[in-house]
Amino acid sequence: MKKYKELWLEMKEFLLLWLTQAFSGLGSAMTSYALVIWSYTQKGSALMTALLMVCSYAPYVVFSVFAGALSDRWDKKKTMLACDTIAAATTVLILFLLQKDMLQIWHLYLVNMINGLMNTVQQPASEVAVTRLLPQKHYQKVGGLRYLSNAVNSILTPIIATAVLGLAGMGAVIAFDLFSFAAAFVVLLFIIRIPPAEVERQEKEGLWESVKGGIAFLKEEKGIFGLILFLAAINLVASIYDAALPAMLLSREGGSEKVLGMVNAMVGISTLLGSLIAAAIKKPKSRVRVICNSLLFAMSFENFMLALGRTPFVWCLGGFLGWIAIPLMNTNLDAIMRLRIPENIQGRIYSVRNSFQFFTIPVGYLLGGFLVDAVFEPVMAAQDEGSFLVLLFGQGKGAGAAFLFFVLAFAGIAVCLYFRRDENIWALEDRE
Repeated sequence: MKKYKELWLEMKEFLLLWLTQAFSGLGSAMTSYALVIWSYTQKGSALMTALLMVCSYAPYVVFSVFAGALSDRWDKKKTMLACDTIAAATTVLILFLLQKDMLQIWHLYLVNMINGLMNTVQQPASEVAVTRLLPQKHYQKVGGLRYLSNAVNSILTPIIATAVLGLAGMGAVIAFDLFSFAAAFVVLLFIIRIPPAEVERQEKEGLWESVKGGIAFLKEEKGIFGLILFLAAINLVASIYDAALPAMLLSREGGSEKVLGMVNAMVGISTLLGSLIAAAIKKPKSRVRVICNSLLFAMSFENFMLALGRTPFVWCLGGFLGWIAIPLMNTNLDAIMRLRIPENIQGRIYSVRNSFQFFTIPVGYLLGGFLVDAVFEPVMAAQDEGSFLVLLFGQGKGAGAAFLFFVLAFAGIAVCLYFRRDENIWALEDRE
């Protein structure tokens, strides 16, 4: 009991922040999930739906390098509170437009761009806040706990959102989102105290000098930069996957909103189990090996099973196998970053990392939507009954998305095998 009491005293502020932010994240995820379904039913286009995520990530990529430098100079708590408030205001706007029957998909594009910009500023501030709230010995645990909350939200989001959407409509989903925001806001404002940095050297630097400092750090740390490029390539494959998944499961024979929710829930269950494992186990002998093997395992199963499967059971099994090792990868990646990057420049480094690592996400969403609508669906529609491609992927709308998943499986494996050979990444093992 003494051990657990000491652990609580060391982690209590982080745990309060983690729990309330996770609750707020659940509300936001429910709104996003409901709006994806709404937008696809309105337009029936994978590309139009994918543009929602493009609008979210484009500001994140374009402005990240500057946002991180500003975040290093600004008060972390005030930054997080301000960004959350603006994001909540956009949610209120959606609710107003919905109640007036004026909501259109371009409104969602605009709102997602604003929220993406707020997330660009908030994310590096949040990362530094976690570093300041926790002793170094708990970095492995914090990675597992954060992905644990993501997993729980992945499980609950489709279940609760679908239930609330069916029983009370979109307005009730958004109302829950606003309630969860209010709870997290109050706790952060009145309870959480984020310690100031011991040295605020970046305040004496100009904005552009801070940005150049972050880029210069990554030029020297070639192993960190190699990991960032590795994740950028994986994110390209994963975002094409994300763009194609609703198009396949909402339109393919055997698919439906319920099946999409089942697959997303299974991904959440898998991530939950993986997060519990990641939070419980000790530091591995090789963090880099865990990162490489986890991604290779994920890419070797999920896309093939989504492509070749014809039933919800196979699709759910693919989601489970594809995500079980991801929390383990993420916790070790998170630990390497926190251990190798000095705390006083983490904000700018994380933001430069975001620009390099996440610029492929909007590209992937655009590419995924285009490939489904303009390439793979027409190719499958032109196939004769009994052709080899029809035998593999079936017929009708959604078969083209399945064909795309088959291609993505090979692309993901190729990325993993290529970056696994990077000597600079493996050199990180000798420097921890």
